[in-house]
Amino acid sequence: MSVRVDIAYRGDLHTEVVHGPSSSVILTDAPADNHGKGEAFSPTDLVAAALGSCMITVMGIAAQQRGLNIDGTTATVVKEMAAKPGRRIARLDVTISMPRAYSERERLLLEHAAHACPVHDSLHPEVEVRVKFEYPA
Repeated sequence: MSVRVDIAYRGDLHTEVVHGPSSSVILTDAPADNHGKGEAFSPTDLVAAALGSCMITVMGIAAQQRGLNIDGTTATVVKEMAAKPGRRIARLDVTISMPRAYSERERLLLEHAAHACPVHDSLHPEVEVRVKFEYPA
């Protein structure tokens, strides 16, 4: 399956990204620490956002297939950049907060699903990904 994404440079280090199937639009800007103003997601911010949303989406698919409810699950992703060799994402710290306690079996299922998301599997091996799951007591 292919998906078309069109990107247009709008000047001053800004782009407009259009998702073909839905016509949804995302604006980007270079980050403040790399010549931009930080007025929108940077391209590497979108990688962090893609990882977190992918992990939760794949967990949602696994949950649906087993009749589990994970509504209210949230993720926070903290992106750390490396300056050398060359500017790149060095680390992504992901915290997934679950809305309720689950059995050990359900937890293993959901956590395995999160780690099997396509974005995670597409990242370069040098990008360190640390994932933490939080459950209520």
